[in-house]
Amino acid sequence: MKTTPERAAFDALPHPTVVVVGGGFAGLELIKRLSGKPFKVILLDKNNYHCFQPLLYQVATGSLGADNIAHPFRRTVGPMPNVIYRMGEVLRVLPEENCLETDHGRIAYDHLVLATGTVTNFFGNQRIAHEAMQLKSISQALDIRSDFLQEFEAAVYLEDEHRQRQRLNFVIVGGGPSGVELAGALAEIRKTILKHEYREVENERMQIHLVDTNAAVLSNFSPKAQGLAKRFLEDLGVRVMLNTLVTGYDGETVSFKDGSTMPSTTVIWTAGVKGAPVQGLETALEERPARYRVDRFNRVEGTGNIYAIGDIALDTGDPRYPKGHPQVAPVAIQQAGHLARNLLRKNGSAPQPFLYRGKGSMATIGRYKAVVDLGKLKFGGPIAWFMWLFVHLMSIVGFRSRVMVLTHWAWKYLSWKNTIRLIIRPYVRKEYKVEQPAGKVEVVG
Repeated sequence: MKTTPERAAFDALPHPTVVVVGGGFAGLELIKRLSGKPFKVILLDKNNYHCFQPLLYQVATGSLGADNIAHPFRRTVGPMPNVIYRMGEVLRVLPEENCLETDHGRIAYDHLVLATGTVTNFFGNQRIAHEAMQLKSISQALDIRSDFLQEFEAAVYLEDEHRQRQRLNFVIVGGGPSGVELAGALAEIRKTILKHEYREVENERMQIHLVDTNAAVLSNFSPKAQGLAKRFLEDLGVRVMLNTLVTGYDGETVSFKDGSTMPSTTVIWTAGVKGAPVQGLETALEERPARYRVDRFNRVEGTGNIYAIGDIALDTGDPRYPKGHPQVAPVAIQQAGHLARNLLRKNGSAPQPFLYRGKGSMATIGRYKAVVDLGKLKFGGPIAWFMWLFVHLMSIVGFRSRVMVLTHWAWKYLSWKNTIRLIIRPYVRKEYKVEQPAGKVEVVG
């Protein structure tokens, strides 16, 4: 293969190579901090774009398009002379050889940074994992958008009330920010889209259930924010089911620990996450959360030049967070900035330990309804809602994306309608297969 002048110039740089695996909040912040610095930086990700995950629920509910919250990596690294991007998936880390095995061959490194983020945690329930929908990626958000629109269209044809209610029963498992925001958005769709555009269907037959095992929604927020969020949800008509454990789901019926059941063809699981580790560093992996144990400098346990930042990192050395830092964007961004500073001082002064500075928490439940925890300030309502809009708008990568998001939000605000209601890629449910002895396969449901 012929080498371009640009690649030749990159290879000729007399600097150590930093390979960053994962272009989420942590990985993207790190390459920005190392841009123009004395390192050769390679960003490796299986997708060719950065996804702004806090707004995935708006893609799922038709308020935003996928391209509004995604930004191409190559547009980001294009102006960075010492940074290149490679689309690929890591198969294994070979720490003794200082290289990665990928689906496109080997990549050598002087410093390796793992910022692989998380995946949905179904806590070992394989049937639920197969049947329930997730909200961790753009493709999953688009599946949810197609699914609820398909359910609306199917409900129009159904004359049997039980079957129609089953189609319009939406169960969201997990009362964290993602679950709360998704429930509020679906409740507003019931008040606007279903009521005015699906007049053949009785509006009250669509029900949204938010299920959580905790005694309150938004368990990491203040009691005041928790109470406000629950009230806002109930005002929108969401049924909040607390202290409730989902034990099973077969695609048609949800089962709970107390023995009760609920008919539903749509269950969306936002109840937990676990790390997305790569093979080769199992001795440093904390099995239950699937996160790498790191020291106060974000160095992976037992290694000298491998680091983990963001949701995949487990630092239990901070007495304020004995179970590790919360898996949120501000932690990831701060860890990336801190690691960049330590890498730059590696040949000089001693590295400094990471100290997380909490920026507060916020969640939106619907129009004019949001909650904010900022130190001693804990409040909700319109001011919190406008603050949530501003913070998220300014956090989106790329000027074009900010303009597009602002335009969509303005139209939704003025028209009371979700912008995108197109079933471009219909969601098709897959059959659940159970492996039997002697290689036999049983198809269920």
